[in-house]
Amino acid sequence: MKWEDRDESQNVEDRRSSSGSGGGMPSLGVLMFLWPIVRPLLRTKLGWILIGIGVLMYISGFNPLKLLDSTSSNAPTVANKALDDKHAKFISTILGDTERIWQEIFKNQYNENYVPPQLVLYRGSTRSACGQAQAQVGPFYCPQDAKVYMDLNFLDELVSSHGGGGDFAEAYVLSHEVGHHIQKLQGILDKVQRYNASGASEQQQNAIQVRVELQADCYAGLWAHHAQKRYSMLEPGDIDEALNTASSIGDDVLQKESQGYVVPDSFTHGSAAQRSEWFRRGFEIGTLEACDTFK
Repeated sequence: MKWEDRDESQNVEDRRSSSGSGGGMPSLGVLMFLWPIVRPLLRTKLGWILIGIGVLMYISGFNPLKLLDSTSSNAPTVANKALDDKHAKFISTILGDTERIWQEIFKNQYNENYVPPQLVLYRGSTRSACGQAQAQVGPFYCPQDAKVYMDLNFLDELVSSHGGGGDFAEAYVLSHEVGHHIQKLQGILDKVQRYNASGASEQQQNAIQVRVELQADCYAGLWAHHAQKRYSMLEPGDIDEALNTASSIGDDVLQKESQGYVVPDSFTHGSAAQRSEWFRRGFEIGTLEACDTFK
């Protein structure tokens, strides 16, 4: 996938250096280790100021002990950091692509300016308005703060755990989450929330959630359709990467892997075939109307 000649998005909040264990309470052993260092500080005004700063950092969700990471043997090597920074730059560039494409679509379709989401990059765990974001959750969109949370650890695991992966596969994952932001701007997520609160059964809620997710897959394909026209970014095998990734994280595949059998009524994202079908539909047709999964 060709991407290095385009501008990065400015709507990125990089929490890679502060994510992980977050503001978790240090262990008793760590506190005992630090006590000989802290005790002399209590005798000076500057010491109390430094301790106060540490407490404020802790309350705000950042563990001040993580500042020690840079001197630990577990600190990332220069080569690994360079690779990680390139990974972050790629995600930021793709986000910029989505902003330009959706701005064009919103102007043509609604005669309105597109208001993009904020992207939060992290590793391991971080906080969101929708609750704690953890590695097991993977990338997600939070309507409460209009932010996309992208765990780079999940992208690393696409190949090892799910059989997906590749640069365009990652672009698909991000554009799918941006698709949920489009649904928020269109009022679709609010309608779904009202439907769920109206007394819908769990089975009915699951069914409507599948339609939400498949539409986001279609919007990812729609974005790719217009981005290809604009940038000629795709290389041989890129579409197969996205389709393979969409298939590998279908509900039927994940249920089969985890429990050995499939329960269609419990699907919340759609089967492998459905996810591939709706991404391809968006890519081949390239219109909002083609992505109406609620008909």
